[in-house]
Amino acid sequence: MISPVNRLTLAVGMVIATLVGQATAAPVAPSENVTINLIRLLVQQGVLTQDTANGLIAQAEKEALQARQANAAPVVAAGPAAAPGDVRVQYVPQAVRDQIRDQVKAEVMATAKQENWAQPNTFPDWVSRVTFDGDIRLRDESRYFSGKNDDTITDYAKLNNNGPYDVNPNSSTQLPPLLNTREDRENLFRIRARLGMKAVISPEWTAGIRLGTGSDNNPVSTTQTLGGGFGKKDIWLDQGYLSWKASDMITLTGGRIANPFYSTDMMYSNDLNFDGVAAIFNHRLASDWNLFGTLGAFPVEYTSDTASSNGFDKEESDTKWLFGGQIGADWKINRSNNLKLAGAYYQFQNIEGERSSLCKPWEGKPGCDTDGSRVAFMQKGNSVFNLRDIAPNPATPGKTPEPQFVGLASKFNILDLNAVWDSELPSDFKLRSQANFIHNLGYDKGEMLKRSEGHIVNNLNSNGEFESGGNALMVSFTLGSALEMRKRGDWNVLAGYKYIQPDALPDGFNDSSFHLGGTNAKGYFIGANYGIEKNIYASARWLSASEVYGQPFEVDVMQLELNTRF
Repeated sequence: MISPVNRLTLAVGMVIATLVGQATAAPVAPSENVTINLIRLLVQQGVLTQDTANGLIAQAEKEALQARQANAAPVVAAGPAAAPGDVRVQYVPQAVRDQIRDQVKAEVMATAKQENWAQPNTFPDWVSRVTFDGDIRLRDESRYFSGKNDDTITDYAKLNNNGPYDVNPNSSTQLPPLLNTREDRENLFRIRARLGMKAVISPEWTAGIRLGTGSDNNPVSTTQTLGGGFGKKDIWLDQGYLSWKASDMITLTGGRIANPFYSTDMMYSNDLNFDGVAAIFNHRLASDWNLFGTLGAFPVEYTSDTASSNGFDKEESDTKWLFGGQIGADWKINRSNNLKLAGAYYQFQNIEGERSSLCKPWEGKPGCDTDGSRVAFMQKGNSVFNLRDIAPNPATPGKTPEPQFVGLASKFNILDLNAVWDSELPSDFKLRSQANFIHNLGYDKGEMLKRSEGHIVNNLNSNGEFESGGNALMVSFTLGSALEMRKRGDWNVLAGYKYIQPDALPDGFNDSSFHLGGTNAKGYFIGANYGIEKNIYASARWLSASEVYGQPFEVDVMQLELNTRF
């Protein structure tokens, strides 16, 4: 962009060039006042220094005197009479014209090189094809637990990560890893920072990389807890993908990609990314109708021989998959109403646990044959059972250690239905009404008891009976001047309710804030957002949830945030 001073320089230069042309075409008697005034104007604008101007003025006066002496008789200018408001420059000395030309040319070329508008090919070609974006979120989080919570709830995610754990009370000398259910945590200061790069390789091919913070490799959160003695924070590969635009309607993407499905955080956390490939379809039927869809295949986990790495017998290798398909429609009913509907089916293959054959860890064997059927990441809520069928040691039958991992008791074949209605109300209010219903078609209580051989260890009532379910429901409403915070003064308020039975969906992939993540949760949430500046907004949320079945566990979460994107 040319600066204001440079614009004035160009303008003055063009005026002078025009005036010089007029003087050359019709030479007339000199007028040293006009020349001197032009020189002084250039000094005021910083084009000429005062010393240079003094020399030019002296030269102009000298040439004007010579011109008067050479033309003793008066000269009448030819041409049409000047109109009112016209300015005619009768004479500009050659030295002034040359000096102005050289000075203007040097100034303009320097600006052109600095701002890269006269030499557009100075930068490498790839610079114009690469874009960056990112966001930073500062959060203050507080967690308030009920004093009536059960303080003996096992943290099965840690048990699998750090185990196996000896479940025989006659031989075990320590407690299993337990959830914090009683001690409040106030003012937990946290940050999320992400930086992405997108490169257009060709009109059809695009590559992208995004880095993000995170306390660990948790797939559902890139939030990093601050503190820890001011230690440096970790950076993770959050996304890395290639996209091919096969046609105007179909795009194929592979790698570590953003969620390609239309869903709520009851099914998939907003921070969750998918490893695999997806085909995304979009087709506009008319000005008010649009169809969309997604097909994807994602390897959730590759089982390994970790548990028996120091033994001769290795575990059978297997792959746990997520296959998903979705179809939806976006209908603009009229200027004030828009309806979006989507239905998806997700099949999680091989993520359920498998009871082992009879095994004898007390003989020194490194593991049992189904240890790999435990899932790589859990939050909490899903029904789980002890994987190992451990034979008693004849020497100490009552005190035989029983080191255990746990596996998921249910299969997961998920039907996910979503509906969103956006409305414009009087006084320029916007209203979003949203509903999400999830049903696990793979849920079968009888099959779960059979698969676990009666060794399910959670979601038990006070009589020790197993209770669960395969349904989940969410409704929410957002009202305000804007549904998305884009500029200063945008605001909205929101409220909603969730009811998630233990085995409605895998507990490892949904929102990590409501009930501190997972399933077997019910409760409400409220919040508000306000735009401070363009792309900067503040948020406040209160989430209150308790268990659906099993041991009492109620927690309220308050989050205060400052968000910015660029």
